[in-house]
Formats: sequence, structure tokens, C-alpha cells
Amino acid sequence: MKIYGNKPPDGQEINRSAQKVSQPAAQNKIAKSKITKSSDKVEISGQGKKVADLMSAAEQLPAMREEKIKTIKEALKSGNYQIDPSKIAQKLLEEL
Repeated sequence: MKIYGNKPPDGQEINRSAQKVSQPAAQNKIAKSKITKSSDKVEISGQGKKVADLMSAAEQLPAMREEKIKTIKEALKSGNYQIDPSKIAQKLLEEL
């Protein structure tokens, strides 16, 4: 990219004309835009309110059960963590 200062490169012209708007015309446009504006309203459905209540209740719960996480981490490090496949299968079936 070349920078030519304040002058355009040879063969290119700059269009310096600008459209002027008279004061009354500009004021009419502003007045029309003010008239057409309306206020917005938001209504939350009953289901939306229930979701908001559940979200606030979930935020009040502790993020993690720290003691259980610590116990599982220690069992994993020592190699004593036992996985019971039948319990996992049972929980999966309960979720369906």
C-alpha cells in the first residue's frame, strides 16, 4: 500500500461535493422519527418465571461437594477407587 499524502494518485479524482440539507428539511426528519417511536414492552411467561426461580435456587446451592471430591481424588491417586458397572448401568436406566 502506498500513501500519497493529501493528493490522490495520478488518474484518480476525489469527489468533493457534498449534499447540503436545509434546516427545515432536517428538522422535519427529526420530528417524524420522534413521532414514529413507540415504547417497548417485555412480558415474561409463567414458564419463564418458573425457570428464573429454579435458576436462582440453583445458584444458592454449593458448587461442588468438596469432601466427596477430595475422597475420590485420594482414592484415584492411591489406586483404590472401585467402579461398580452394575450401579452405573442402573443409574443410566433410571435416567431413561
